[in-house]
Amino acid sequence: LVTLVERRSGYLLAARLPRVSADLTQAAMIRLLKPRRGAVKTITLDNGSEFASHVAVGQAVSADIYFCDPYCSGQRGSNENTNGLIRQYFPKGTDLSRWSAEDLEAVALAINNRPRKVLGWRTPAEVFAEQLRSLQ
Repeated sequence: LVTLVERRSGYLLAARLPRVSADLTQAAMIRLLKPRRGAVKTITLDNGSEFASHVAVGQAVSADIYFCDPYCSGQRGSNENTNGLIRQYFPKGTDLSRWSAEDLEAVALAINNRPRKVLGWRTPAEVFAEQLRSLQ
């Protein structure tokens, strides 16, 4: 899975990949982020080889790309927490090839519409929509 999480709202964008590769990761990230171009200013990635095409992603969505320090997943805390929420639906060891893109979209929708205490019991979708409106 490729998971992208907006830091302030916790809004999740996710895509399933048939296999891990830099080209597939690049294409998925661009597909997920391009409709939100202008709203995305920075992207923080871990140091996996699947992000080798990060320059193309940054150029396609006009965002600066940063990498967290090795073995410092806490620098991407929002993403790691959201991955934990995804694990409630797809436990570790789950064969993701059995699940469709639509299944993953349903999980992302459920997570994005789950009220969160940190957001004053608003949902990530509500907070993200407010942020997009304020940019326009």
